[in-house]
Amino acid sequence: MQLSTQSKRPTGILFDSAMGQRPDDPLTLALLYGLDGKNEARVVSISVSKSNLNSAALTETIGRFYSGAVSGAFMSAGRTLPVGMAVSGVLPADTPMLTVTLSKMGAEGKPIYEHGIHKLVDTADAVAVTRNALTSQVDQSVVIVLTGPATNLAQLLDLPGAKALIMAKVKMLVVAVDANWKADAAASRKLFAEWPTAIVAAGEEAEQGLLFPASSFDKDFAWSPAHPVVDAVRAARPGADVPTAGLAAGLYAVRPDSPFFKLSKPGNMSVGGDGALTFSQAADGKVRQLILDAASKASALKEYVELTSAKPVVRAPRFPRNAAAAAAKAAADAEAAKAPAAPPKPPLF
Repeated sequence: MQLSTQSKRPTGILFDSAMGQRPDDPLTLALLYGLDGKNEARVVSISVSKSNLNSAALTETIGRFYSGAVSGAFMSAGRTLPVGMAVSGVLPADTPMLTVTLSKMGAEGKPIYEHGIHKLVDTADAVAVTRNALTSQVDQSVVIVLTGPATNLAQLLDLPGAKALIMAKVKMLVVAVDANWKADAAASRKLFAEWPTAIVAAGEEAEQGLLFPASSFDKDFAWSPAHPVVDAVRAARPGADVPTAGLAAGLYAVRPDSPFFKLSKPGNMSVGGDGALTFSQAADGKVRQLILDAASKASALKEYVELTSAKPVVRAPRFPRNAAAAAAKAAADAEAAKAPAAPPKPPLF
């Protein structure tokens, strides 16, 4: 009997955040692109629940960076994704992470980080982006990573047929919870009550006090003179180390068998009147807490640093058929240009 040589299918990742609120969000997205570069994951959808154009713009900027726009590693047009943005007014204010990073200028007085989001029509509808991404994926191949308020996913649940689609496509939902979830308590309540798949919640138990060292930015990210992830985190927490619950959520989403983590017994997540989340064990619950093994802190941190600081990986465009057709046409045009011109026809009279 022949053994299949086909490698394991990469996990499809849908990443929804409130970019600009959590200092670990840029690092979490970098970690997911690092796993993408290792062919363990594919970042197939990105969206923000923060109703702020700069939030969407920074998310796109990081995506462009990992598609080579700054590093020059490979063609950015092949992998840049549309950014979905909520318009419901949740967390609309600018933050230093957004304004300082996006306004950074180069020696010529031009912005270092270019993006294509300047007005509302430059973004996509967040719910539609998520639905369409799910539709395009193989059954049970997707993990959703949610690090901000549940605004977009709660609205997704209201679409006709959405729960059946989620059940078919999504293996699990991994959420990194923090105080920002209070901004849309109604969405949190709906998510934990109605979401149809297993949920893994990463909070303080997933950190165990482990912080991402600010010293790593000068040492491990120095391969790029301009790095939007570094600039974003430094703007949010100048000189300070960074919490790692989002990183734990991102790593577990792709490597659920990682020795760094274990899960709590099943339970439920309740949402208080003030929006605070409380986990309680229940035999029939669908939520489990992600717990970092205290003995694995050093190994987990090493993995976080390696993945977040990884260089973009050269990869073919997302639409290979179109790319192949364009290449074939370019080759044909080049051959035609080399051919000698046909002699002029003699006059009829």
